[in-house]
Amino acid sequence: MNVIKADTLGYCMGVRRAVESAEVALKEYKEKKVYSLGSLIHNTVALEELEQKGLRVLEEKDLESIDSNTVVVIRAHGISPKVKAKIENQKASVIDATCPRVTVSQNRVAEFSSKGYGIILAGDKGHAEVEGIRGFALGNFFCVQNLEEARELVNSPELKKTESLKNSPEEKYLLLCQTTFSPQEFEKISDFLKTHISNLEVINTICPATQQRQDALERLCKVVDGVVVVGGKKSANTIRLYQKAAGFVKNAVHIEKADEIPDFFKNLKTVGVTAGASTPDNVIDEVVSRLYGQ
Repeated sequence: MNVIKADTLGYCMGVRRAVESAEVALKEYKEKKVYSLGSLIHNTVALEELEQKGLRVLEEKDLESIDSNTVVVIRAHGISPKVKAKIENQKASVIDATCPRVTVSQNRVAEFSSKGYGIILAGDKGHAEVEGIRGFALGNFFCVQNLEEARELVNSPELKKTESLKNSPEEKYLLLCQTTFSPQEFEKISDFLKTHISNLEVINTICPATQQRQDALERLCKVVDGVVVVGGKKSANTIRLYQKAAGFVKNAVHIEKADEIPDFFKNLKTVGVTAGASTPDNVIDEVVSRLYGQ
């Protein structure tokens, strides 16, 4: 079997920074309890390794249980100002590992919202990044997951239509997106909303790493018989990689660990490997080794 790795795969800058921040905290604050607020990243293997080193997971509903003997690592997805204030009110130490690109989105929402803009975010409802960004909006905030939901939003009484906006120029909107959102879907949503909202500012906040992984996967699919997509089952960008792979090749699978590779992949001549932005290097290496029969 010939195994080809995508030329861009695995940890992105933001995730690697969050993991390294947690590891530094565990070394420097050995006398304190070190938590991540929610799962640090969407990868069970990486989380298990960090747990063995002492990292605990703190849920937002349990914030009142922490104190000055606690260190809280903010994951790459970021949090709302309200949640951060709750942590600080408990006198806990905060290590902010929010991805810089997410921070840019948060700041833009705060800036435009303060100017009276309504915010429309293309993203996955309930996703930690989306909920964190929502907290920076001072006024109306809408989340759409796809073109269909954009259509529903335009037709909803909550959002004024083009006709109303022409008569009320003060009604302005900013459209941006989750950093790991589908570039193709964002383009569809953007093109549609531009024709229905006259006062619409559009900022593409998709992380280049997302597009790079998508493009690398597309090139990979042209020269392989099957693709193994490695990453957390809850990882939005990994799920989108798998969906793209399944659209290009007959044999595509989404796994978290090497022992999940289907047996029939052993019969393929050339197998491609890609991985989501929250997949550790050692997990990718194990998958490649397993494919080679090692």
